[in-house]
Amino acid sequence: MNNIYPQRFFDGVPSDSKKPFSEETDCCKACAAWLRCTRRCVCVSAVALFVLGIIAAIVGLAVTFGIPPRTPVNRFCVTSDNRTGFLCDDRESCVPAHQVCNRIRECANGEDEQETLCSDLPNSLPGYLIFRCSYPSYWIYADKRCNGFNDCGDCSDEMGTLAGCPPCGPQWWSCTPVFYEYCTCVPRSFCRDGVQHCTSWSDEYICMR
Repeated sequence: MNNIYPQRFFDGVPSDSKKPFSEETDCCKACAAWLRCTRRCVCVSAVALFVLGIIAAIVGLAVTFGIPPRTPVNRFCVTSDNRTGFLCDDRESCVPAHQVCNRIRECANGEDEQETLCSDLPNSLPGYLIFRCSYPSYWIYADKRCNGFNDCGDCSDEMGTLAGCPPCGPQWWSCTPVFYEYCTCVPRSFCRDGVQHCTSWSDEYICMR
């Protein structure tokens, strides 16, 4: 008749019934408190401690020397009317510069209204989105430069080397405007409308629509 002896379990694994219990106990005592003994006395925690040490070293270096910043995304684009724009995350939608940070989400993900972009205008905006007027504290959006209108207030966005604007286009009439709104041209639609728009009256006597 065969006798059946109960088996001992350590960590859910049955131990070798032929191995003295005292030998297994001595094995576990030999392992440090932080290490885990298996029934074959393999201290696997040493590997885990080594990995944790490497992670701690990496974190320490990152804190000491700083985490490298992400490369800024280039969002410069040109709109359908050949003006400076802001490129959305879809890399297809080009928002006109003057519509950035206007509290209206033009991009699907709202990246044109992000706090980091709009928190300190104009300093928080990329340089390509703004134009600095001749008076240092005045600025306009880049797509307002050379649009025929006196957006800076001193015509520095329409005249001189700072603006670098081309001559009046076919939709404009070149003259010295009467009204403060314009700088070197008036819309050709004003010609012969019965109202003086040029100091020389050329818009009424010479200009043809």
